[in-house]
Amino acid sequence: MSILVTGGGGFLGRYIVEQLLQSGESVRVFGRQSYPDLEALGVECIQGDLRDKESVERAVRGCELVYHVAALAGIWGTWTDFYGINVEGTQNIVDACQAWNVSRLVYCSSPSVTFDGSDQKGVDESAPYPERWLAYYPQTKALAEQIVLAAHQPDSLLTCALRPHLIWGPRDQHLIPRLIERAKSGKLRIVGDGKNLVDMVYVENAASAHLQAAGALLNTPNQVGGKAYFVTQGAPVRLWDWINEILALEGLPPVRKRVSANVAYFAGGIMESVFKMIGRMHVEPRMTRFLARQLATHHYFDISSARRDLGYFPQVSTEEGMRLLGDYLASRR
Repeated sequence: MSILVTGGGGFLGRYIVEQLLQSGESVRVFGRQSYPDLEALGVECIQGDLRDKESVERAVRGCELVYHVAALAGIWGTWTDFYGINVEGTQNIVDACQAWNVSRLVYCSSPSVTFDGSDQKGVDESAPYPERWLAYYPQTKALAEQIVLAAHQPDSLLTCALRPHLIWGPRDQHLIPRLIERAKSGKLRIVGDGKNLVDMVYVENAASAHLQAAGALLNTPNQVGGKAYFVTQGAPVRLWDWINEILALEGLPPVRKRVSANVAYFAGGIMESVFKMIGRMHVEPRMTRFLARQLATHHYFDISSARRDLGYFPQVSTEEGMRLLGDYLASRR
């Protein structure tokens, strides 16, 4: 039987697919595009939209394990898009898993499901979902996570969720390129005092955690099933020092200009209001309230549960990951 990876053509999804192939598994990918390079590796690719039940059922049918990685990510957009893809799409995945007797479902969630805009210092999975949300992405990811965890049934579908934070590494087409582009255009500013600590995770470690979670669901379902787990490098970094290290890999000078956290938050609120008023919901503002808080606050997490229950540890150190990222960026010049 096949293993399905939704979003298997994306950044994290490809690393999960590659690790599964290295283990000799039969892999199927579900995504909105075709992926000839994956097909050349023997991966079965099914094209479709998470919001289309028939496409989802076609992808899930005949699989014993599903990694649900696909999502609409971002800090801006419409509620309809975020809810449709992240919530309704996840419900379609769960329904299809139940209909076609899939035994295990591992969901890729996000630590932002617990973020209310304030500092998070060493919080664990007991942190509640917030009462207010600064963006549709974390809100819909939280709703989707709850759907997956509530679907856990020991005698049928085993489920769990992972919350990898700030996934980075070679082949990233979002975080790293955006930082570099903003730095080159002179639009990057340190938000706040520049001393905030954040957790992040190298992409191969995040992928390995998903495979370990699937194994734990099989071997210790009573311990892991129905739970969420933070996944990081296990050692927070100063966000702006780390960003400057990334820029240095590209031969760019460090960020020096600053803006206060309150000014950035206020500016983000104004930009959101203006963009909504003029109907620019598919053009991202330079700043939003969510982004301002993410860039200025502490957010690092206790991963002892993932270490204990999943056997997770970051196999690739941050230092080695930065070296690999540097080599990749150099190869792209």
